[in-house]
Amino acid sequence: MNSLEASILAVVQGLTEFLPVSSSGHLALASNLLDVPEGGLAFDIVLHLGTLVAVFVFYWKDIIALLRGIILREKKSIVLGLTLAVGTIPVAIAGLLFGDFIESLRSNMFFVSGALAFTGAILFFSGRVPSAGESGITFKRGVLVGLAQTLAILPGISRSGTTICTGLFAGFSREEAARFSFLLAIPAILGAAVKELPSANWSIPFGNIMTGFVVSAVVGFGALSLLVKFVKQGKLSGFAWYCWIVALAGLAFTVWGQ
Repeated sequence: MNSLEASILAVVQGLTEFLPVSSSGHLALASNLLDVPEGGLAFDIVLHLGTLVAVFVFYWKDIIALLRGIILREKKSIVLGLTLAVGTIPVAIAGLLFGDFIESLRSNMFFVSGALAFTGAILFFSGRVPSAGESGITFKRGVLVGLAQTLAILPGISRSGTTICTGLFAGFSREEAARFSFLLAIPAILGAAVKELPSANWSIPFGNIMTGFVVSAVVGFGALSLLVKFVKQGKLSGFAWYCWIVALAGLAFTVWGQ
């Protein structure tokens, strides 16, 4: 993998980690259809840590407020912290039990394309949900979103799309759904990176590491800003058509290439 290929994958990761179109699905499609190597586990960790930095930068005020509230034993912050912790448990268990099987699905373009089509359906129906007021993040609703996040470990299922839409279905306001989704992403992304560190081969060039990290962080911040704007405007369902088009294209290229 050269620096150009590293940049391509970093842009794909940065855009699709937050836009509701599945980063895992797009990385798999880019690797298989564009003949760009995925870069291995180590590079995948670098890309995800880059996008994690984007979340910290975008939501740093919320993160500081949450930590301060927990230290000061404020009920609202403690409930949110516990909800984030409990909501992370299902995806952690699923990753430990089925990680190898899920990884094997990345090379199955029929599965990835079908999962992208499913993501499109979730996004489409989210547009039918009326906008809720500031209802507050409750433990029950938060855990429900955490359970939905488990689906997103499948390649082709969008983590942000699934969790935000579930939050909307559960009664969160648009802003609450987006904020909770990305706060929930922090332990999920960080935990996955830590889990995979012992198995990663760090023989990749340092230049590729820096390129992937910086590009995915910068592009990810821009994509996150854009998505939050779309969510607030109630335009999330528009991404459904993109997911369906990519799914059909992936199926077509897979069948045509056989």
